[in-house]
Amino acid sequence: MIERKLVFPNVIEINVQAGQVLGCNVYLLFDQQEWMLIDIGYEETVDEIIELIRQLDFPLSRCKTLVATHADVDHIQGLAKAKQLLKTTVTAHPRAASVLANGDKLQTFAEIAAQGIHLEMPPVEVEHLVDEGDQLSVGNINLDVWLTPGHTDSQLSFRMGDLLFSGDNIYRDGCVGAIDAHHGSDLVAFLDSLRRIRDSDVRWLLPSHGPIFCKDDALLNTTISRLEKYLHMADFGTCAVDWPLMDEWEREIAEGKMLWRES
Repeated sequence: MIERKLVFPNVIEINVQAGQVLGCNVYLLFDQQEWMLIDIGYEETVDEIIELIRQLDFPLSRCKTLVATHADVDHIQGLAKAKQLLKTTVTAHPRAASVLANGDKLQTFAEIAAQGIHLEMPPVEVEHLVDEGDQLSVGNINLDVWLTPGHTDSQLSFRMGDLLFSGDNIYRDGCVGAIDAHHGSDLVAFLDSLRRIRDSDVRWLLPSHGPIFCKDDALLNTTISRLEKYLHMADFGTCAVDWPLMDEWEREIAEGKMLWRES
């Protein structure tokens, strides 16, 4: 058995435990003899993660479930393999479940031909569907399920006391998960999710990428202000709600402002 490096009571983050970055953040929550994972990452690191869990003296047969925060390839490509090795179940939002069951390469970002990204996306069945207001449990620990869409329509966060496993909503530098129309991103919903996190009394945010950090309302406000601008920028295409320049252009056309007149 190797020493368990807890980031909080009953919480291990696999990258921290391994002392190296293996991929997205993978959180192992445990109590009594039960444990579960929030996200799993790429298929290529599954064997290493499971071996590490074994060395931490967690009985592999006591994995309660594998939770998907959302259906992005960098979070869930390894689900099918891990599920088979651990003989456990998968838990996700209903909108992620159909994507996972179909092994949808486009919506999971496994296939982005223009950037030369061609990843396998093994299909996997989801046994447990969770949504806003539900609870997950491991041992005597309960997690409240929050639906926090915006990055994707299935993005879940999980509250455990003053901790929030916050998915791809926000990172320590104020960045957020990718905003992309093909991905199902929704800027209005994203803003609502960020305001919900800001207005909550959670103390710590445990994101899906990068370091854990103390919730900082000033940081969240800066990010919210930036995304509010995105709502009205062409840069974000159909994720924006409007493009004020086009209204100005229409008025200028109607007023003949751009016509050349010889003096």
